Formats: sequence, C-alpha cells, structure tokens
Amino acid sequence: MLLRPDQRNKIDAGDDKLFYSFPRFVTHVDEGFIQQLTDLYRQRLQPNTRILDMMSSWVSHLPEEIEFAHVEGHGLNAEELARNPRLNHYFVQDLNANPKLPLPDQDFDAVLNCVSVQYLQYPEAVFSEIYRVLKPGGVAIISFSNRMFFQKAIQAWRNSSEATRVELVKSYFQSHPGFTTPEVIVHTSQLPNFLQWFGGGDPFYAVIADRSQ
Repeated sequence: MLLRPDQRNKIDAGDDKLFYSFPRFVTHVDEGFIQQLTDLYRQRLQPNTRILDMMSSWVSHLPEEIEFAHVEGHGLNAEELARNPRLNHYFVQDLNANPKLPLPDQDFDAVLNCVSVQYLQYPEAVFSEIYRVLKPGGVAIISFSNRMFFQKAIQAWRNSSEATRVELVKSYFQSHPGFTTPEVIVHTSQLPNFLQWFGGGDPFYAVIADRSQ
C-alpha cells in the first residue's frame, strides 16, 4: 500500500457525509486559480466528449464555450450538485467509505478532480477506479492549491510541503502501471502565505496523466 495507516488519518474522523451535509455555495480558491484551471481545461478537453467531474460541487469551472457529450458529477452534497449547470447527471457517494464507482469501464474521455484530492484516505483504490472508467488515451487532471478543510485532509497531506504534495499526487498515478508518466504544472504565488489566506495569489498545481492502454 502507498500510505501507512497513520498517514490516512484525519483530525475529524467523523462521518464525511455529515460534514458535507450542509451546502457551501462558495468557491474554495481565488479567481486567479479558477481562471488557470479553466484555461487548462480549455487546452486539454475536447468538445463532444464524456467528462467525469469527481468530488464536484455547484460549479465545475469548465469553459463555457465548449459543449460536452455528457458531464457526470460526483460529490457528497446533492444540493450543491443539483445547482451545477454543467452536469447532465450526478450521484452522491463517500469515496472513503466505498471507492468503487457505479460507472462502466472505459466510459469517459476525462476525469477531473479539483481541490479535493487531499481528502482521499484510499487514493490507490480511487486512482485505480479513475483508470478503470477512463477510455484508452483518456486524461485525468488533478488540481489543487494550498487551501483545505484542515480537519478533513489526511495526515500525509497535512504534514507535507506544497512540493511534497505534488510528489504525493504523482505517486497516486504511479501506483497504477496503466497511467503515463505524470505531467506537473505549477504556478506558485508571489505573495506571503498569510496574505494568500486573505484572498489573492492562490498557488496553482495540476498533476495530469493519461490512461496509456
């Protein structure tokens, strides 16, 4: 296994579904991060393809001008997902309780995960599922910043530097031999950390890999 048992621990070990039961109609990163993510999606996603937006919410940050054949949403709050105008369908599931996705093999051209990878307690199982549902040649884009619900992030994430978190996500891909070598995109903030938390200059990280076979 990639992580030791203690590295999977959370400060708040309570039911994740209860924690996320109240809808949060906010964005958890700043406008600069969102623009960089939308631009990345614009470069990497193709029109008329099938997209899985994993651990999503009321907004997916997809380019408005691109039409997709289907966008499937997944998350922990049905009210948030119902408000997301880009989703054609959605389902609610706690991946820490059950990482097995109720989706067919090789059904999606892209799997997206925005600012949520830090909450996965069994990332090896989830990334195996990402591989399973991707079509050969399909892309997975994992994006994150330095923000989080600290009490719900796993210990391995909480105790890591930003650079080490990039390596952690790379290792999640590398735990499955069917992914290509992960590509990393980094745009660090020029602001001091304490100013970042008051809004502005969120660092942008993305780790990207394709299903190679």
